[in-house]
Amino acid sequence: MRLILSLAALFLSVILLQLSSGGVGPLDALTGLEQGFSKGQIGILGSSHFLGFFIGCWWAPRVMGSVGHSRAFAVFTSMGAIGMLGHTLLIDPMAWAVMRVASGLCVAGCYTVIEAWLQAKATNENRGRTMGVYRVVDISASLGAQMMIGALATVETYLAYNLLTLFCCASLLPLALTKASPPITKSAPRLRPLLALSRSPLAVSAVVVTGLTSAAYRMVGPIYGSELGLNASQIGLFLAGYVLGGAISQYPSGWLADKYDRRWVVIALSLASLVSCSISFFATGVTQIITASCLFGFITVPIYSIATAHAHDFAASDERVELSAALLFYFAIGAIASPIIAALLIQEFGAGSFFVFIASAHFLLAVIGGLRMLLGDVALSKTAYIYSPRTSFLVGRLTKRLRDPGSSFKP
Repeated sequence: MRLILSLAALFLSVILLQLSSGGVGPLDALTGLEQGFSKGQIGILGSSHFLGFFIGCWWAPRVMGSVGHSRAFAVFTSMGAIGMLGHTLLIDPMAWAVMRVASGLCVAGCYTVIEAWLQAKATNENRGRTMGVYRVVDISASLGAQMMIGALATVETYLAYNLLTLFCCASLLPLALTKASPPITKSAPRLRPLLALSRSPLAVSAVVVTGLTSAAYRMVGPIYGSELGLNASQIGLFLAGYVLGGAISQYPSGWLADKYDRRWVVIALSLASLVSCSISFFATGVTQIITASCLFGFITVPIYSIATAHAHDFAASDERVELSAALLFYFAIGAIASPIIAALLIQEFGAGSFFVFIASAHFLLAVIGGLRMLLGDVALSKTAYIYSPRTSFLVGRLTKRLRDPGSSFKP
């Protein structure tokens, strides 16, 4: 309890940041449709967010090293606030795309600071509990952000974006008022994409596919829901179901990943996702659509954590930070490409193409998994399965010791 209280300011900042950043994507999609943006243009907004996210993941540790944790957090929060508030000043898809780059920078930069702070404060004795609370706080706030969508869509555009801006600005207050001294800034990890490829091509393929899946769902899901006739509140439930399903599945998927060959688990989940996509494709009625979304999140969200665990099975202890950063790099590649592709497919071929696109990606992943079963080596030992946040290049420092053989931490 003492540890949680000492980190309360950080966790409160996480909540406020998630309420802000988690709401802007769906709000952009729904507002863009009302303003006459094409589906392709809305897809560009989602891709722009993840472009900013990738730039922020690379740049944030360097900013933090130059000006310190608190000032870096203020810099990136200001970028997010400017981007969100700018939506009300100029309603144009290309201008909004630039603003979404700023929101992506904000998310990556702020999480970099938060995770660097958590890593410095956590000890070997309490690291598992710290990660557990961090996970609960982050997922709960993400659920809250999706549930707000219905309310945001019912008010004037400027009021909705002002509210998100207020949350973003408010995330500054807990860190600005905390009496805890910021930790010593460490050097940024090198970005070595080839490291991940050399350790596990299957893991790289899996994180790219999860980038495609999650970015499409978060950024283009509102378009899909709108095509099916869902209102804003129902679209919020549709997105929340995906997040909730992914959260619930962490425990059973972690058990499977620790008990069986992780390559088989990735293949099984990929094949199960084809069934889930088929159920979603044919779902009719609000209840069926939301239930199918929850099932889809349950099956697909854990693939990222299983893939990262599989990659770390082949890595040395001193490679873990850079390997985590490399895997997040590949996730960002998939996330940048996905929204524009998914939105254009819906624009040209209708709502059903949304799940055809996702199913195709997972089918390809299952094929790659089968090939790696024939060609890949089996890990001599397993690292502990850990829920892997897709938030910053520094997350590897936060989870490094939990992954080493002998760790008793479980999801």
